[in-house]
Amino acid sequence: MKLAIFLPNWIGDVVMATPTLRAVRDHFPTAEIVGIMRPYVADVLAGTGLIDRTLFYNPRGKNPTQRGFSFVRTLRNERFDTALLLPNSLRTGTLAWLSGAKRRVGFARDWRGLLLTDRVTPKSKSVPHPVMDEYLRLAEQLGCSNTTHQMELAVLPEDQAKLDDFWSNRWLMVDGEWQQFSQENPPSYVCFNTGGAFGAAKNWPREYFAKLAYRVATEFNKTVLIVCGPSERDDARWIAAEARHPSVLSLADVPLSIGLTKAAIRQSELLVTTDSGPRHFAAPFGKPVITLFGPTHIAWSETYYGRGEHLQLKLDCGPCQQRECPLKHHRCLRDLSVDTVFAAVERHLDKKWRLRIVA
Repeated sequence: MKLAIFLPNWIGDVVMATPTLRAVRDHFPTAEIVGIMRPYVADVLAGTGLIDRTLFYNPRGKNPTQRGFSFVRTLRNERFDTALLLPNSLRTGTLAWLSGAKRRVGFARDWRGLLLTDRVTPKSKSVPHPVMDEYLRLAEQLGCSNTTHQMELAVLPEDQAKLDDFWSNRWLMVDGEWQQFSQENPPSYVCFNTGGAFGAAKNWPREYFAKLAYRVATEFNKTVLIVCGPSERDDARWIAAEARHPSVLSLADVPLSIGLTKAAIRQSELLVTTDSGPRHFAAPFGKPVITLFGPTHIAWSETYYGRGEHLQLKLDCGPCQQRECPLKHHRCLRDLSVDTVFAAVERHLDKKWRLRIVA
């Protein structure tokens, strides 16, 4: 059996799809599972073994083999038995139909029901509900029964080596003591993820992150590491510089990758993050995570993770789900104070080191 799985376009959604990928993998242990995805999300699943091969689809990319008739020809040559469609787009439904897959499973939304053989009725767009549960409903349509909410990720050895190289020759503040990095004694630090591809409305002000980093470094004697994507380098550098503390560092000046971010979060003691894709890297590695929500509704990305804490203000104007604040005040995150977030950090870090420095 050859099974195609059309994956979401967002990093966080791909992580939230891993319980569905696991359910399919376990239900069809001898099937060849091919993940169809945008090139930039491929590293999310690297090392998990949840799919056997990848096909890259990039309709606006420069590579002609990843779009148009050339890509359709590639799909048809695969001769898929079944296609599972996690995205809701009409484009995905059309590609699955053009692939010639005998069975096509997806949500009957946006006029694409006629393109599917298994039409699953979607829940209302107007009522927020976990996208993770929707993905699992599609797996159940395939016959998968042993489903869970456990997300899975892996770190490749080469990505861990890049992180180790970053820490090499550095002295780190660990629980009140300066220590030099060694693989036998890996560093303990708090990780900050400050940006996101959704839009500026999701971003907690960078000056707040700088103040929080300074307080974590001084009041808890902890190293703070700021992770970032390519478009967030400048903010990561600015936050580290503005914190004005030798224990606040960033990855902005090293070659960046999703794999490096996964490695950094896996090794951290705590993640403080905006509601962006890397926030979902904490749960698969069992790390506590504090997520700062602004315009987005928590229910859409609920993952049922017991070590996650969500911070969101209750305002009449939100959550609005807009990429830019339509009222231009951005109160949903500007009014979320550094003191409030620091109090959440206190709940997750070992207080004995703070008591020692205060005393």
